[in-house]
Amino acid sequence: MLAGLLFAVQDAEDRPGRLAATLAFAGVTLIEYQARLLAAAGASQLVIVVSRLTPELLGAIARIGRRGMSVDTVRGAAEANARLHPLAQVVTIADGLITTESVLAAFAGEQGGDALLVIDAGSAPAGYERLGGGLAWAGIARIDAGRLAEVAAMPSDYDVQSALLHAASQAGARQMLLPAGGASAGHGIERRGAALEERSRAVVMATLATRPSWFDRWVVRPIAGFALPPLVRRAASTVAVAVGAGVAALAGLGLIAGGWPAAGLLVALAGVIAAVLGERTAWLRDEMPLARWLGRAALAVPALAALLLGHVVDSLAATDSALIVAIVLVAVATLGERAASGLPRAAWWGTPPAYLLVLTVLTLGRMPMAGLALAALYAFATLSAAIELLRRQA
Repeated sequence: MLAGLLFAVQDAEDRPGRLAATLAFAGVTLIEYQARLLAAAGASQLVIVVSRLTPELLGAIARIGRRGMSVDTVRGAAEANARLHPLAQVVTIADGLITTESVLAAFAGEQGGDALLVIDAGSAPAGYERLGGGLAWAGIARIDAGRLAEVAAMPSDYDVQSALLHAASQAGARQMLLPAGGASAGHGIERRGAALEERSRAVVMATLATRPSWFDRWVVRPIAGFALPPLVRRAASTVAVAVGAGVAALAGLGLIAGGWPAAGLLVALAGVIAAVLGERTAWLRDEMPLARWLGRAALAVPALAALLLGHVVDSLAATDSALIVAIVLVAVATLGERAASGLPRAAWWGTPPAYLLVLTVLTLGRMPMAGLALAALYAFATLSAAIELLRRQA
């Protein structure tokens, strides 16, 4: 069983009387974002150590609870120990920490023994607690639930987070270095409301950078560098992004059906890119129904565009071959997505948006039939690689 332990104790540095955990972060509070990461990692129970219950914190706890997690608030280690299952593996996130799914996954996915995320103390930013051996705690730990009983036996004025960290360290917890590069972009402890907007942008960019698809890395991510600053602010809501993506996708499909395939594919591709950006922003803001619909749209629009392109090509050439190739492309791409679900995808593997990009480029070069054929071959190669990987794992 996986459980999460969060802290809402420290005050914000630039918001007097406000808990740092309740500062706004990309449309939600920081503690809601931390809870979202734990839920995505598989945690079914959440215990929050609080210093006081403010209206903002009560509202955040209520919203977390509505998403299906069991949420308990406690004042100290003894209460936390009583609420957690004695055999639970507990993933702890520091008060005010911002991180990404990929960094947290290393702790949620492993079982057995305590582990601490660490960084070289000499390069550690302010707010990272120092450990021995020239290292500092980078804000994530995996501990046995029984470790809280040790902290509960200490004097009641001990800081629970710090005492728990040092108890795990003295017990020989495995130390895992914070990964360098894009996976940890935005990672850090932040208790200033004014600095959280830039952090949220960095977290979304890191999420896109760690997605395996080359389309996300080399097409979506550069565009996100320009588009995300207004998206992560509430000035541009996710609903508005979804509406814009839908309008572009429908307009593109309409242009293809009307006999303007090159322009239509280009507009549809823009709609798909907007849908991918919107899906990530909706996930960050915990707007999960909208995120799911945008994710489905990013898969459905390329399929519809390919079928319409095949129909238009056949209507001009008075044949049925293009539509047949388009149907094969959609069928093989669908099987490939299903086979690759849950697998560690190679960067070259195709995705529906990537197939749409292939169609767009070759249709702009006045070779729509070649685009359909090449996209179908690409889908076949992806499906074959996924099947082969499944055979090795069987």
